[in-house]
Amino acid sequence: MDIKILKDKKNSLLNRRELDFVVKYEGPTPSRNDIRNKIAAMLNAPLELLVIQRIKTEYGMQESKGYAKLYEDANRMKEVELEYVLKRNAVPGTETEGEEA
Repeated sequence: MDIKILKDKKNSLLNRRELDFVVKYEGPTPSRNDIRNKIAAMLNAPLELLVIQRIKTEYGMQESKGYAKLYEDANRMKEVELEYVLKRNAVPGTETEGEEA
């Protein structure tokens, strides 16, 4: 899996960086969690503050395009992001099983 960041924009108002990226891979499409881990390692950033908003794969291509946001602090991330986006990007194993509403 090879990730290339196409655009890295600083958003001072929301205290975050906005990233457009392309993932090239062979075989099955990598999971959202695998892509998050790789981007966080590339940027030397904490995994908890990285939110992948979308990943789009075109039919028959071994390439996906995506949009991610890297926040400066967790409080701002919780204020700005929608709840379902935070659940989708939760680190596996951190959620408790009895919290379903």
